[in-house]
Amino acid sequence: MLGWLRRLRPPPALPDADWQATLARYPFLAERSAAERERLRELAATFLRDKEFHGAHGFVITDEVALAIAAQAVLPVLHLKGGLAWYDDFVGIVVHPSEVIAHRTTTDAVGVVHHYDEVVAGEAMDRGPVMLSWQDVLAGSVTQADGYNVVIHEFAHKLDMAQGEADGCPPLPPGFLGSRSARAARSAWFAVLQPAYEALREKAIVAERFGGEPPWLDDYGAQSPAEFFAVACEAYFVNRQALEAEFPALVGLFDAFFNGAPHR
Repeated sequence: MLGWLRRLRPPPALPDADWQATLARYPFLAERSAAERERLRELAATFLRDKEFHGAHGFVITDEVALAIAAQAVLPVLHLKGGLAWYDDFVGIVVHPSEVIAHRTTTDAVGVVHHYDEVVAGEAMDRGPVMLSWQDVLAGSVTQADGYNVVIHEFAHKLDMAQGEADGCPPLPPGFLGSRSARAARSAWFAVLQPAYEALREKAIVAERFGGEPPWLDDYGAQSPAEFFAVACEAYFVNRQALEAEFPALVGLFDAFFNGAPHR
């Protein structure tokens, strides 16, 4: 169905018992203000109207599954101008019962092609569907202290991809952080994000190679600025206090973005 035609339908009414059960399962949602919880509920209902859920390997999409994913997926756009328009590039959400093995192919600097398998809990495809492991979606109810949340991670990638390949910087408006152009805004963004990424990468290397203390923030973020952005977004939305203790400047950057940067 065409997107415009789908939007002619009113969003579904979310049964209060189901909504309250979702809030109870995910404390970082319940901790939001009353006004924010109401806005989350409205966005989640619209998200459920506009997206299509598919179960893989016999997994059954129940109301519980769809609502749990929707409620977490809309959190990053709660205050963004444009709201759910940030997710207009896709419709499908594929849910697996647990983690899946993805077959990867990369080409190194000298042109040698490498094939390998990677175990993934989720994946966001550029202008394509989002894949999630239900096992890991459920884990988000008990991993708040660790700053882990697979739904927010994958939907942060969608924000990053809003104007092209994910690189760790979502679309920013001229004027962001006082900049005078979109290019200056990106420079201001990376002036904060790049040092934080490098700090995580260094700490992860020291932990792996020399037995140093592992970083609190998931070291998966040390793979690239794009993964760092997604991992940091997880922590920002589910355990802001812990992220701020390690990366205060990054939290300030995210505050500036997630509290009103327009989608262009």
